[in-house]
Amino acid sequence: MTGAVATKPVFWLLAAALAWLPSALATAEPARRATATAAPAAMEQFIADYAKLHDFHGTIAVARHGKRTYARSFGFANLAFQVPNTVDTRYKIASITKLFTAVLILQLRDRGDLDLQRSIKPYLPGYAGPAGDRVTVHQLLNHTSGLDNLDKVKSAAEAIRDGLPVYQVPWTTDQLVARFCSGPLVHPPGSTFDYNNADYLLLGKIIEQRTGKPYEQVLQEQILDPLRLVGTGVVHQRDVIPALADTYFVGDDKRVRRDLPVYPENWYAAGAMYATADDLLVFASALFSGKLVSAASLALLIKPGLDDYGYGAWTYDATIAGKRYHIIKRPGQIMGAQGQLYHMMAPELTIVILSNVGNTDLDDFVAQIGKRAVP
Repeated sequence: MTGAVATKPVFWLLAAALAWLPSALATAEPARRATATAAPAAMEQFIADYAKLHDFHGTIAVARHGKRTYARSFGFANLAFQVPNTVDTRYKIASITKLFTAVLILQLRDRGDLDLQRSIKPYLPGYAGPAGDRVTVHQLLNHTSGLDNLDKVKSAAEAIRDGLPVYQVPWTTDQLVARFCSGPLVHPPGSTFDYNNADYLLLGKIIEQRTGKPYEQVLQEQILDPLRLVGTGVVHQRDVIPALADTYFVGDDKRVRRDLPVYPENWYAAGAMYATADDLLVFASALFSGKLVSAASLALLIKPGLDDYGYGAWTYDATIAGKRYHIIKRPGQIMGAQGQLYHMMAPELTIVILSNVGNTDLDDFVAQIGKRAVP
């Protein structure tokens, strides 16, 4: 893996500045294991030390060959009342949602209901943008559509000052597509990688159009129910979701702040989901063992494209302790909600980090855990 990929920042709205919280806020829940296989002692000690040093708030879980070997939670799900995070805490997973959306699209491909190389217009007959006849489903999946980027706000200070136009009005998904995903192309399709939520909003609408069902229902029927992911779903502003952690971002002044008020469902098929760490371990095991999509579709998902991006995730080779490993990495970040789903194809190792306070560099954290977790 090149140095540029290894240090790639999570490209997401309101990437939080790094800062430390008072050490008095750091608490830890003892690990609860679902298997007799023990995690490496060096890895456990490293996680504990790193979490303490960076005042990490969240849950970390590790699985080998689909069996959980490590799980531990740190810090608080609610800072004001000091409610501890636990392994059952549900977290907003932001762009990890995109990997679920990519799977739903590939399932349509596997059923013969969709051609990835076909333009999107036949699948969205009401779509009025110029991308309709020029952009393929494949190009939406790997962020090479050339659509103008949906997110114009690039810093916490700008968001605090000017607000978040896309996310602070209760737009319907049709309104989101019409207002923010139907503009002119800024790059020739297929020529440029540009990480863009608009691509996955359109994929969500394609899923609805091809199935005749709401995205959330298809997600439930095709992935959540079959895998019994009872701690996973879609966040709506109106809903009180049991055990869902509150989220806090770090401003440019290094102060911890409550996340800005938004309609989280506006992230839709690009970033509106929540989950537990255990549920993401189950999802990863099912996906990478071929239980959710065909072998051919999985090969497409993990094939690196521009910027080492496949379908819904980055996918690349890395050398650890002299050995080459193929890694699929799906980060997510929206204000204080942060997550990492990190999977090695061999030796079938998965690491999940979910956090509700945006004060820790999870790119570095998950990479360091990965180095210590390999056999």
